[in-house]
Amino acid sequence: MQANFFTTVLLPVGLAIVMLGMGLTLVPEDFQRVTRYPKAVAIGLISQLLFLPSIGFLIASIIPMQPEIAVGLMILALCPGGPSSNMITYLAKGDVALSVTLTALSSIITIFTIPILTNSSLQYFAGKNAAIALPVGQTMLQIFVITLVPIGLGMLIRQVSPNLARRLEKTVNWLAIAFLAVIILLLIVKEWSRIPTFIAQVGIGVVLLNVIPMLSGFWLGKLLKLNFAQRICIAIEVGIQNGTLAIAIAAGLLNNPEMAIPAAIYSLFAYFTAILTIFYGRQSTQQIYETEKV
Repeated sequence: MQANFFTTVLLPVGLAIVMLGMGLTLVPEDFQRVTRYPKAVAIGLISQLLFLPSIGFLIASIIPMQPEIAVGLMILALCPGGPSSNMITYLAKGDVALSVTLTALSSIITIFTIPILTNSSLQYFAGKNAAIALPVGQTMLQIFVITLVPIGLGMLIRQVSPNLARRLEKTVNWLAIAFLAVIILLLIVKEWSRIPTFIAQVGIGVVLLNVIPMLSGFWLGKLLKLNFAQRICIAIEVGIQNGTLAIAIAAGLLNNPEMAIPAAIYSLFAYFTAILTIFYGRQSTQQIYETEKV
């Protein structure tokens, strides 16, 4: 499960292109609106940084699994939402500006929380301790290049030529859907021979780690009276983790491929729930629009 051309080059480049499409739909006022509604940001961060690791810990503690698998599940739960969560929010008609804000903030914060809590997980589940030093500069640069640069470029095009931005946005929207399908296909082909073994090892835990946080984030947002776009965004941010980063930590920094298994299976399964979320978000948004129109 170590990094390869797909995870290190193809996936980041593809996501950067999708980020460009998202930027084409954004204007500076979108981010100002987020600052006017800090409750949504606070709920999203609390769900991401507190609820998700707690859910991961309960799953790893209750469901029987090897210590290495349990640690791998915790590493995944500690990771921030990746650029793919922004893409999925965009396709699901969620609050993209909120999604980008939550991804950026959680990515910065988890640079410091991942080493501490991963060491605690190693000690608790495997009786080991390891000094993990995430490459802060490299991680921040990756986030900047994949997320902020293309989004900024898209916003610049929107400001300079709104008509061009609207034309490009329609094209990129369909390309993004096609790209999502290609990701799923490549993951299935790449890991076909090992998928049954991986699923047997960590399938139930991964499904729960994906589904429970998504439902919890959505209903917490509803309970606290966030609008639909914000609820969809938070559900995705909490339910779609940065599996590539989790694999890099487990297989790269910790040099333990077994710990990367949860992230590998999760990355595959999460795209299926992402498709369902996109369909639900788009259908619900259309219904809301038609209701308001009437």
